[in-house]
Amino acid sequence: MTDIAWIDLALASARPKALGALLRYFRDLDTAEEAFQEACLRAIRTWPEKGPPRDPTAWLIFVGRNSGIDAVRKRTKLQALPDEEVISDTEDAESDIAERLDDSNYRDDILRLLFICCHPDLPATQQIALALRIVSGLSVTQIARAFLVSESAMEQRITRAKARVAKAGVPFETPSPEERAERLSIVSTMIYLIFNEGYSQADPKHEAAAFSDEAIRLARLMLHIFPAEPELMGLLALMLLQISRRPARFSAEGEIVLLEDQDRSLWNQPFINEALALLDKALRHRRPGPYQLQAAIAAIHSRAKRAEDTDWVEIDLLYRALERVQPSPVVTLNRAVVVSKLHGPQQALDLIDPLGEKLDGYFYYHGLRGGLLKQLGLTHQAREAFDHAIALAHSAAEAAHIRRQIDKMQEEPTQPIAN
Repeated sequence: MTDIAWIDLALASARPKALGALLRYFRDLDTAEEAFQEACLRAIRTWPEKGPPRDPTAWLIFVGRNSGIDAVRKRTKLQALPDEEVISDTEDAESDIAERLDDSNYRDDILRLLFICCHPDLPATQQIALALRIVSGLSVTQIARAFLVSESAMEQRITRAKARVAKAGVPFETPSPEERAERLSIVSTMIYLIFNEGYSQADPKHEAAAFSDEAIRLARLMLHIFPAEPELMGLLALMLLQISRRPARFSAEGEIVLLEDQDRSLWNQPFINEALALLDKALRHRRPGPYQLQAAIAAIHSRAKRAEDTDWVEIDLLYRALERVQPSPVVTLNRAVVVSKLHGPQQALDLIDPLGEKLDGYFYYHGLRGGLLKQLGLTHQAREAFDHAIALAHSAAEAAHIRRQIDKMQEEPTQPIAN
């Protein structure tokens, strides 16, 4: 008798590889997904009685392919199924599939599956929803609850995403090395979007809070099939370092706790140790990219036993390198925090003021600007910036954090800082 919990885990683990292979066979996302679901149903019926196959992924591909062929022929009314000996499992056919998977196709299958979900024609919200539904296998109900929309609205969002992908005509040929590098970059961005969707949640019981764990699982999968990619190592290290702080990021009342005020004894040390080892391995490739640099910045914070031990000079150097590799007003905004630590609020304010037009709709821009103006004693301008930030807050916790800054400012006497 096979444990049902083991079956659930095996099906979830096999999903990306099996669904990717079925997508290559049928070249249609809906058909591939239906075939995989039928294979899963058959597994649930037969594995408890007969025991699991030697290679669950190959078994699911084999059964799903036959089921999909049957379904396609019934819909199109083309011709009868092949002879029984062609489609029946008379000679351990899944072993042959497993050998071919190991030999060549499965890496491109998974990459293609992920690439379809993060197709550039799709808005970020549709990319995340499609990846969580197709690759991770979350139900529409789970995804809808996480995004605070109705099931019907989420179903429509996913359906529109699939239709847009089908219309775009995603190529199924094996990608060239150049195309693979481009796809890896896009997939990494999508995985990090999923991570941030979960990481921003104060309530660990919220549906979306689990997204960060799912993103880490996807990054591990990508690193398993592309073990020599330093940017994938950097991405996984970055997410592990960030998630290691999760127990300390919010108070018991759900209030935001800034990095410098967090109880560092609550940080997850095993995650930190794994991330530091990954980052060291990545940097030995001497091909630094944006995720490696961001992970290196997070690593400096993780190594500091106390906030006052933080090496801000080294962090500033890393942010300057990140600005060269991936110039962005958001990167400059983050460096401004470091500048305020090293050189005071006025220099930081001078750095971010030119970003106002580009970042006017960005919560963190107005929050940081308000904090710098507050330090300079410019309470009226600080209040205006804080009001802008509250209007742009993505959560109640963010809005409450800014309101506390306003309350503190009203309680403190106005005393401009000498610069």
